[in-house]
Amino acid sequence: MRIRLPRTRTAQRRLVQALMAACVLALLPMTWMYLSTGDRLRSLADAPRTDVAVVFGAGLWQGEPSPYLAHRLDAAAELYRAGRVKVVLVTGDNSREDYDEPDAMRAYLTRHGVPDARIVSDYAGFDTWDSCVRAKKIFGVDEAVLISQGFHIRRAVALCEAAGVTSYGVGVAAVHDATWYYGGSREILAAGKAALDAVFRPDPTFLGPAEPGVAKALAAGR
Repeated sequence: MRIRLPRTRTAQRRLVQALMAACVLALLPMTWMYLSTGDRLRSLADAPRTDVAVVFGAGLWQGEPSPYLAHRLDAAAELYRAGRVKVVLVTGDNSREDYDEPDAMRAYLTRHGVPDARIVSDYAGFDTWDSCVRAKKIFGVDEAVLISQGFHIRRAVALCEAAGVTSYGVGVAAVHDATWYYGGSREILAAGKAALDAVFRPDPTFLGPAEPGVAKALAAGR
């Protein structure tokens, strides 16, 4: 199929202007994410002391955390052992009986030195916005360190801030493999949805009643 370009200079100029405008609009959400999170990113070494760390799901391989998810959980365990966080909220997908990210995340953390009583599970964190809203509205989290890969952490911080959670992001290292490149390119599209979520603030897929898990875990720690 042949694409016919405009023949007149005026029409060609308008086409170029339209393409430039489309590019600018496409980049606006990414610009918003970078500007709104510039002072919120930390390393493991300088992560602030907060009550809660939030770890976002990143897939399972044969029932175990994927390498990307394992790196996130390793970072959470390190922050806990260093005394920088008191409770770890693991949020992920449990939409099917045979797929349970939060329980797999909990089991991994307990194997790496985090007491079970200090882990709280969110079984309806189906995407980043859902996880952030539920952290605030369901689990009562007002401030948290968020843990994810570098390509995702800015979006997580921007959305949790929009949901009312004062957030600091720790982006863990990752091998630059096909998954990394896919994740990075996906963020361009995901940024648009994130901007819409931040503006319109939809309810998550499942909301439900408040849960005292985080408060109980903190009380047990005291």
